[in-house]
Amino acid sequence: MTVTYAEGYDLLRALVRARIRFDADGFTALFTDDAEMVLDPFLPPLAGHNDLRAYLLAAADAERYFDLAVERHWVSGDAVLAAWHASWTRIGDEAKVRQAGFLSAEVGADGRIVRLKQWTVTREHPAG
Repeated sequence: MTVTYAEGYDLLRALVRARIRFDADGFTALFTDDAEMVLDPFLPPLAGHNDLRAYLLAAADAERYFDLAVERHWVSGDAVLAAWHASWTRIGDEAKVRQAGFLSAEVGADGRIVRLKQWTVTREHPAG
């Protein structure tokens, strides 16, 4: 499937909305049943809706005031590429966390994400 610029925008907008709201149903609905999400190239990918849901629920337990913004996006064939930044307060120690990153989302024929890869840089500021 070839993704248009507008379709890429809509997909990213839905992804951001679900992630900010910790909406596990909305989040997993954007992915195919056998989708993979690569958060760290040195760890196995999250695979399938159960892993994606567990990831989002763990984030909901660990993060407060989560904010995510896509700075710019591109499309190429079946891929949506985006530069983004996020920030939140970590619940355990009240540290402020900032993250900047880049993502690549491969989109299947049904318009849902088949594979999502992220590359991130994280900065943490201790509470106080």
